[in-house]
Amino acid sequence: MLHARPDYARIQDPEGKIGVDEPVFLIRAQDITAPNTVRKWAAMQKDPLNFALAMKHANAMEDWQREHGCKAADLPADYREPT
Repeated sequence: MLHARPDYARIQDPEGKIGVDEPVFLIRAQDITAPNTVRKWAAMQKDPLNFALAMKHANAMEDWQREHGCKAADLPADYREPT
């Protein structure tokens, strides 16, 4: 699986359900935009269960933010754009 950020490369799919060349995008609860980003994704779903699960997750992210805080997304200090 291909991550947008090389420091997330350690996050793997042990069951091999995601192709090695398939791009994935990770949004952490600490990102201030996470709950609303997930809600927008949920709003585009046709399957009611996908919608409900995503909304539940967005609410959990918001709860986590209230307890732990949140911030704008950042990159590691040593990040360099891939060439």
